[in-house]
Amino acid sequence: MSFKTKINILRRKITHGLTKYIGTTKGNQNFDPNSKAVFKHILINRPNHRLGNLLLITPLVQEIHEVFPDCKIDLFVRGGLAPIIFTNYTAVDHYIILPRKPFNELVKYFLVWLKLKKKTYDLVINIDKNSSSGRLSTQFANANFKYFGEENEGVKNQYSDYHHFAKFPVYEFRNYLSQLGHPKRNQAVPTLNIQLTETELANAKKTLDTLVPADQKTICVFTFATGSKCYPPSWWIPFYEKLVASFPDYNIVEVLPVENVSQIDFKAPTFYSKDVREIAAFIANTALFIGADSGIMHLASTSQIPVLGLFSVTDESKYGPYGNGSCPVNTTTSNTEMILATAKKMLGT
Repeated sequence: MSFKTKINILRRKITHGLTKYIGTTKGNQNFDPNSKAVFKHILINRPNHRLGNLLLITPLVQEIHEVFPDCKIDLFVRGGLAPIIFTNYTAVDHYIILPRKPFNELVKYFLVWLKLKKKTYDLVINIDKNSSSGRLSTQFANANFKYFGEENEGVKNQYSDYHHFAKFPVYEFRNYLSQLGHPKRNQAVPTLNIQLTETELANAKKTLDTLVPADQKTICVFTFATGSKCYPPSWWIPFYEKLVASFPDYNIVEVLPVENVSQIDFKAPTFYSKDVREIAAFIANTALFIGADSGIMHLASTSQIPVLGLFSVTDESKYGPYGNGSCPVNTTTSNTEMILATAKKMLGT
């Protein structure tokens, strides 16, 4: 572990210790629940720059828009990905963006916090209770209604999938609204969605057709992930060989990471892009995505195709793909044959 990593871990522990007791979820004490609160301006706090973490809030944004179609949503985030991800979300109004490396841009960092204070919201939602910046920004923002991200035991006991990071904010939002006079919602939680356009999909289809025969369906693999989530070539190469043998009537392509590396030694046709929307559109034109827990796995989920997520370190109950016939698989308890059997079932073969 590098010295820089150790410093960051220590910093997070200190800031979490200082902020974990900040704020308590509240409502307007003078509010009459029988009148039903109508929210027109909502702030969602997710001051994080990682692709997966930002994609995991798309279900909540969809939920808010469905309940309050005229509501405008601001996002308090970090880095430059959010405007790209939510570009086709008409409900998203403004982005309040912290610099990705605050200590390199201290003046800009503090100006962003001042910007947060200028507007008054009907409701502020903090996504991650363990996020120091999330709790601070929720406390700092102006609003009568605030949710700091605490778990509600009553809500938790109602849903077996409550702990999923994309779902629990939706369940808590629904519970919060029910306390404010709104009827209980029992619909399935929206899936992750980047809302691709027909043009994006069509352009990606042209790209795919230059790589593999257009008259066959395609399986997409992503062989990379960060840290211990990344399966080594010694796992991927045998898996890939069996995948090819098991699906002779399918094309197989590999989406490459920004690092432009392949755990299968570039044995399959490859697609490379740094544009997350291009990547999502490319994956959307395939029949099945297979990859380890990563931002690209969540991006594949937003493309609305079946996703087979490979888990060995992280908790699939929190981060597993869902919807559109998707399925997480724990590779510590499932061998290659079992994973391929799952893939066949997902493809209906």
